[in-house]
Amino acid sequence: MTYPDVIPISYEPDYHTDRIGRWREGQFLGGVVPAFREGYSRTEDWLSHKRWYAVLHRFSADGHYLDSRIECTGADDRHRESVDAADQRLSEWLAELPELEFCDIAIRPFRLEFDGVVFGLILENHEGDECAELYPNNIGFYAPWDGLYDT
Repeated sequence: MTYPDVIPISYEPDYHTDRIGRWREGQFLGGVVPAFREGYSRTEDWLSHKRWYAVLHRFSADGHYLDSRIECTGADDRHRESVDAADQRLSEWLAELPELEFCDIAIRPFRLEFDGVVFGLILENHEGDECAELYPNNIGFYAPWDGLYDT
């Protein structure tokens, strides 16, 4: 089996994919996600190294990557404050998208780095299974490529 050209992602309210859909100029994938910078090794002060991000990726109608808005809103040592700030920022960005509709999407793989963290939908092979892994969310999409994911 080969990877599909576009990877379907199912809209799931109140869960990992609750801020995805379409807008007048294409598709979007948003979220509030925690991440450690690349190369971080666990230390006793790990909460100050785990950062929270507001993320909004935009795609064309046929799933080609256009751009991203990403903002670090704080570390996990101030968990509620950092998460709330990321949620507020993402809500503001989504409000700027005309004709926004939350729904299933289908996008092409992409990859970028921001603040020492990898973001994207990256094609991988996990123990012989082809998958598309969403980073830094760490959710994987597998055959039969129906939009459902594994965390």
